Amino acid sequence: MTTLEQYELEQTDEIQLTENAANTVRDLLVQKNVPDYGLRIFVSGGGCSGMQYGMALDAEPGENDHVFNNDGVQIFVDPISMMYLSGSVVDYEDNLMGGGFRIDNPNAVSSCGCGHSFKTSNSAAGTSSGYSGGGGCGC
Repeated sequence: MTTLEQYELEQTDEIQLTENAANTVRDLLVQKNVPDYGLRIFVSGGGCSGMQYGMALDAEPGENDHVFNNDGVQIFVDPISMMYLSGSVVDYEDNLMGGGFRIDNPNAVSSCGCGHSFKTSNSAAGTSSGYSGGGGCGC
């Protein structure tokens, strides 16, 4: 089984999927009957830490998207999101506390306890008093 630690040693500008994440995406594509789709990963403003992660299944990349093929899964990332996600690793955890995708983002200086939002050193989130975000979602 591939671990996040192995990916951290091989950090690149690409977006990586762990084996569990790739298997889960492939299963989703089969379940939704869209085997040729890819996984779109994006960042948008909002969330309790200033920026939030999003994912969707998409038929094809946009004209300027970064496209990666990881373990047989296509990944599409728009250029602005790529500025925030470069070098990230996407994992999928399934445990008693609830499963889901988790993004290990080397660009995040703080993140919410739920793991769905984050702040980078160059994002506009937070206040001048040094607020680092987190907790606003009730986690």
